[in-house]
Amino acid sequence: MTESDWTKLIRSTTKIDPLSGAINTPIQFSSTFDQQDFDLFGEFDYARSGNPTRQVGEDAIASLEHGQHGFLFSTGMAAISSVLLTFSQGDHLLVSKEVYGGTYRLLNKILPRYGINHSYVDFANLSAIETAIQKTTKAVYIETPSNPTLAISDIAAISRLAHKHNLIVIADNTFMSPFLQNPLDLGADIVVHSATKFLAGHSDLTAGAVVTKDEKLADKIYFIQNAMGATLGITDTWLLLRSIKTLGVRVQREAASAQKIAEWFEHKGWRVCYPGLKSHLGYEIHRSQAKSGGAVLSVDLGSEQTARQFVEKMTIPVFSVSLGGVETIVSYPPKMSHAELSAEDLAADGITPGLLRISVGLEDADDLIADFSQALED
Repeated sequence: MTESDWTKLIRSTTKIDPLSGAINTPIQFSSTFDQQDFDLFGEFDYARSGNPTRQVGEDAIASLEHGQHGFLFSTGMAAISSVLLTFSQGDHLLVSKEVYGGTYRLLNKILPRYGINHSYVDFANLSAIETAIQKTTKAVYIETPSNPTLAISDIAAISRLAHKHNLIVIADNTFMSPFLQNPLDLGADIVVHSATKFLAGHSDLTAGAVVTKDEKLADKIYFIQNAMGATLGITDTWLLLRSIKTLGVRVQREAASAQKIAEWFEHKGWRVCYPGLKSHLGYEIHRSQAKSGGAVLSVDLGSEQTARQFVEKMTIPVFSVSLGGVETIVSYPPKMSHAELSAEDLAADGITPGLLRISVGLEDADDLIADFSQALED
């Protein structure tokens, strides 16, 4: 019998403790583990290398992403960095031209110091991707929907093209979560998450996740995880497991509200970036690979002054960095998530001075619309 995603959320995060029968995973507060044999060590020896609590969390995220091997990190950027550090001096990466500012910083200012270079490509153009492949290209890095303009990449088509050239496909699935989209099923080789966002969902911890089906890739990722040591703490792992139990009910309601709010903004005549709208260039592709448009949208209010006025007058959302919480979060990408980019790069990526990113929470959609309406009044 194939379990539904709803059932899998609960089953993968509820592992009965064999010693006590507890239905919640025990928090194993131990940095080291007794070994019963001088020559043969047990499954766990030192907590950086592995911990029973973290193991349950890693198995859960692997199951949810339909993979075989899961890894949990202290932050989303620790997860992304660890994956990209599996590459070596002289390697080249192809990256979708719109990526999270932290990923941009890593690609532009850190990895080149180790001889790992990249090219940004419009991933909506398969011919452009193929043309950009070099002899040293080892992987393609997809972020779909992208942050913050929610551009869509065709995961299946890009994976087919990449594999024809023996390239690894890495997909950032943060915006969708494994409940709404599963890149491994579409051909991706590695999935990364800022688990801080929808997986955790309560704005109370930072975490990162990586999943793969490939054992050789898993070995490389584990080596970096163990060698660098940016693993997720056991208390945060426990909190993450607790939060994932409600992932489905959270993102389903949040996405329904985001759809309603996106349609309202569009009806008012604003430029809205949201893949659940039929006017979105990637609408058909996104609909083929995800269950809904998700809980994040961006709206261009035309100028920084209008965006500033909107933020100052709104009363329900919080104005902050991050996304995916139960509270609605409004962010200003040019000064927050993408502050690392130059004015020229912001413009090239469609991040205009009036662009606000809205991560819709669990508040009533009509209340949010009423608040947005008064915030836009002169």
